[in-house]
Amino acid sequence: MEEVRRSLSPQGPSGRKGAKVTAIGRPRSLAGATILQIVPALRDDPAGHAAVDIALTLLQSGARAIIAGDGGPLVGALHAFGAEWLPMINDTLNPLRLKQNTRQIAELVSAERIDIVHAQSAAAAWSARAATRRQPVFLVTSFLDRLPGSFWAGNWLGGALARGDRVIAPSSYVSRAMIERYRIPPERITVIPRAVDTATFSPAAVSADRIASLRRTWGLLPHIRVVLVPGRIAPWSGQMSVIDAARLIIGSGDRNVAFAFAGEDRSNQSYARALRGRAAMHGIDTLCRFVGHCQDMPAALAAADVVVVPSLHPPLSGRAAAEAQAMGRPVVATTVGVLPENVLCPPRMRDDLRTGWLVRPGNANEIARAVTEALKLNSTAQEALAARARQFAEFMFSPQSVADGIRGVYTSLLARDS
Repeated sequence: MEEVRRSLSPQGPSGRKGAKVTAIGRPRSLAGATILQIVPALRDDPAGHAAVDIALTLLQSGARAIIAGDGGPLVGALHAFGAEWLPMINDTLNPLRLKQNTRQIAELVSAERIDIVHAQSAAAAWSARAATRRQPVFLVTSFLDRLPGSFWAGNWLGGALARGDRVIAPSSYVSRAMIERYRIPPERITVIPRAVDTATFSPAAVSADRIASLRRTWGLLPHIRVVLVPGRIAPWSGQMSVIDAARLIIGSGDRNVAFAFAGEDRSNQSYARALRGRAAMHGIDTLCRFVGHCQDMPAALAAADVVVVPSLHPPLSGRAAAEAQAMGRPVVATTVGVLPENVLCPPRMRDDLRTGWLVRPGNANEIARAVTEALKLNSTAQEALAARARQFAEFMFSPQSVADGIRGVYTSLLARDS
């Protein structure tokens, strides 16, 4: 888990100290602390599950866990293991609602003796900052996967996120942009990736029947190897470069390979038609499958021999590369945005530690070479790469690993109370 330098100075950047002080020289731990997370909602989505995972980790550490936010199907799961939920509509720009939330947070901090407030949206950060400015409580903020726009509202809300005593960034790519735009001292930033459901995206969780069924649906014969290109069909996603790479691979004599494009294809229909037209022009349309949105991505990844993420512009997250590695699949990704952080390969790592390949965006020749190299791995090398990819995904992206990283942020703040 990568982390930008942690500060263990006795005071936060605002000079405040925590609410409760233990015996001199004995750093505080999470045991007995009260942590308030403020989230948009407890929906059945990655953000909702991450908040619940953090709450469970806190309870296991002896802390009290409170989540404030809009409701959702995860409220029951939260209550089931002893955490607390408080209704609070905070995913809003309504100034009256923001001020009302400020009062509610201030009252909560005082009445519940809260030690740390963790705001996980820009609007929540604004209210929490206003509520805790003069209270002996630490503020943690989590930045979005992409910085807010440069318009006034984006700068205003982004500025609120930048003022936490500790700021969590989902990637080094985002953290560098935060430092440049908001002049945040690097020691206040901790990089913790977004979690991936490594239990669902696991080779052990996908049966051979699911894989066989998907291959039949895609019209693939048993001997055909699969290059999977996940993600929305759109110009910025870079699928055209994969069509050109496919021409090079098939032109070299390898016709036992198919290219499956799995992603929503109705929003950019002209681009989808252009992809099909390019494949037909190259005479490889029978080896290209445009399967649309896939309901069973774990099975799709399990059916793949190589996964290509050919983004031309920084994706919102590097989830596709992370999920592929969780499934033990080699990844070929472009060097844009967060993607280089989510793949292990030279020069960042030794060749015997690689989990994939990085190529320049839009470079069909490099994509073709990387895919060919991955397809030529013998069974021993394939198994070794799969094991490394899975281990890397568990270490970087598993819900437990991410929750442990956030718990570490909380602990380092409480350690200042000594």
